[in-house]
Amino acid sequence: MPETPDLPPWDDADRAARRPSWRRAAPVTAFENPWLRLEVSDAVAPTGKPARYAVVHFKNRAVAIFPLHDDGTVSLVGQSRFPLDAYSWELPEGGVPYGEDLLDGAKRELREETGLSAAEWREILSFDMSNSVTDEAAACYLATGLTGGAVAPDDTEVFDYARIAFKTLLDAVIKGQVRDGLTVACTLRVYHMAKSGGLSPRLTRALDLD
Repeated sequence: MPETPDLPPWDDADRAARRPSWRRAAPVTAFENPWLRLEVSDAVAPTGKPARYAVVHFKNRAVAIFPLHDDGTVSLVGQSRFPLDAYSWELPEGGVPYGEDLLDGAKRELREETGLSAAEWREILSFDMSNSVTDEAAACYLATGLTGGAVAPDDTEVFDYARIAFKTLLDAVIKGQVRDGLTVACTLRVYHMAKSGGLSPRLTRALDLD
């Protein structure tokens, strides 16, 4: 299960303790496979109204890697995504089972999908993917000091590859041409880091944002 974050600075424990919460009966599993479990619960909403709720519980944490090269370019992978029956350009990303070290899983996903290894790793963002219907948690890593190697996709993956300037990726995100949520969030986070002093001066210059 995702960890409960600390209260934000504008909140306080007394206020949180007074809030009504959901009350729920024991859930019933409606579907399960190696990656997720769909549970249905009879519940009472914070308003006191009865509700029947379905939640998708994920068995992996989502992880994305932002492979930023020394020249300010970013490595992307392209693949056909089943749910929307659409082609998607996105960062290397995947699922890390609970119980596995998250950074170890991120390193594996980067290596399998792009063949790249990184000398430096930094977690830059964590968030809930879609908290109205799932408990899926995500983490994003900035990977730098990159070196190449052989890719090793799984049996269902066929990748295309692109290495593009950061500004080109940022523009595609803003225009809605790149729509993958992890990629959008990571790209905007790296942009914020560059503008707020969160990146090294060398990498900030390489992004060429002026």
